Amino acid sequence: MDFSGKQVVITGGTGALGTAVVTGLLAAGASCTIPYVHEAEAQRFPKRGDPNVTLIAVSDLADETQVAKVFAGLNPWASIHIAGGFAAGKVAETDKKSLMAQIDSNLVSCFLCCRAAVQAMSASGGGRIVNVAARPALEWRAGAGMSAYTIAKTGVAALTVTLAEEVAASGILVNAVAPSIMDTAANRKAMPKANFDAWPKVDEVAATILFLASSDNRVTRGAIVPVYGKS
Repeated sequence: MDFSGKQVVITGGTGALGTAVVTGLLAAGASCTIPYVHEAEAQRFPKRGDPNVTLIAVSDLADETQVAKVFAGLNPWASIHIAGGFAAGKVAETDKKSLMAQIDSNLVSCFLCCRAAVQAMSASGGGRIVNVAARPALEWRAGAGMSAYTIAKTGVAALTVTLAEEVAASGILVNAVAPSIMDTAANRKAMPKANFDAWPKVDEVAATILFLASSDNRVTRGAIVPVYGKS
């Protein structure tokens, strides 16, 4: 896959999956714009200082003005939306504040970045958008005990399919991946007795994202691609 001369926006690009995606994009010749919220994560980002990486500090990607700041002056070929958050909790234990926090961090941020990406890509003849949903977005029963997260990620899946239909004629292909629990240091620490071999590796999930974001993807749109590994 060749991203030479292409600008790509990656939200959540300083996280575990984001780092794998950015690494692949840089190796393929892309210029990467990465908004970040947490300064400490940006400081330890291994690709910080790369001439083809632009890091932009933002306070909240669920804020329209902050999203506009990210996309200002860009002509992106692709926009990849990894940023989000996770919180467990049954319905009876989840108040409105907690529900809205999940909806804002996962769905609203994705919606606003999709909108900004479409506006930019429509003026330049097309592009690719890749969102990150989650396994419970496809298998709702798997979301028991994490209801707010499941609701938000299901919204991301619905957004992906409806937007794909809206913009196909403009040459913009919109898809999403739906990972199960990924093999990251944080997840291993949280679940030390799990079978790590069954979890999909971030490099493997990143490879699927890169294909969907590339010009090699000529026909796939409106897909929510399961990336479950052996789990």
